[in-house]
Amino acid sequence: MTLKSNQTAIVMLGASGAVGTETLQALLQEKYISRLTVLGRTPIPNINAAFVQQHKISIFDTASYQEYLQGHTAAICTLGVGEPSKVSKEEFIKIDKTAVLNFATACKKAGIQHFELLASVDISSKSKSFYLRTKGELVEELKALNFERLSVFQPSMILTPTNRYGMAQAITLKVWPLLKPFLRGGLRKYRGIPVHVLGQAMAKNIFKDAKAYEILQWDQFYTTAEKE
Repeated sequence: MTLKSNQTAIVMLGASGAVGTETLQALLQEKYISRLTVLGRTPIPNINAAFVQQHKISIFDTASYQEYLQGHTAAICTLGVGEPSKVSKEEFIKIDKTAVLNFATACKKAGIQHFELLASVDISSKSKSFYLRTKGELVEELKALNFERLSVFQPSMILTPTNRYGMAQAITLKVWPLLKPFLRGGLRKYRGIPVHVLGQAMAKNIFKDAKAYEILQWDQFYTTAEKE
């Protein structure tokens, strides 16, 4: 079942990143949003929709945005370090875990019912990988907040139309799509996902009628993005 209500009010953190940009653009095309609040360190240019409000905040200080959360029904968080290998572990935790958890806690306090998170495939609080373990620990803490609905998006390689991070990403963007025929069955979740499809899925999932905790991976990205 799909929810169609013009009472849907969404607050978003992380709209300037690759996935956040696509999610925001998809949301701007929706007809059933009463209010879309975009929080960030710098305003997103060229947004003229009357239902959109933007606020400049500090992602590390909940006091800078707590008042802007009131009256929303859903939150979308695509905040994260673009190249985790380029920052210290402490900085990665500060942005990808602490800032996100603080945002989610503030959302829960404000009465927000549905929280969406951009995470990664194979995250686990028991993983030997620092990156995957940190993300997994975050999700466990988000689950403990007991949102009415918690949606965790777990992409593998996110395929962007342009190379944002140098030679390594350029090679990956060329090679990863070629692996698709070999990633079958339980390996389907490792297929690369075009960033615009992921953004569409995060936007349209808001309007699905669902409860509790859900994990969305490659197959769900496509079925949700195509759902009207």
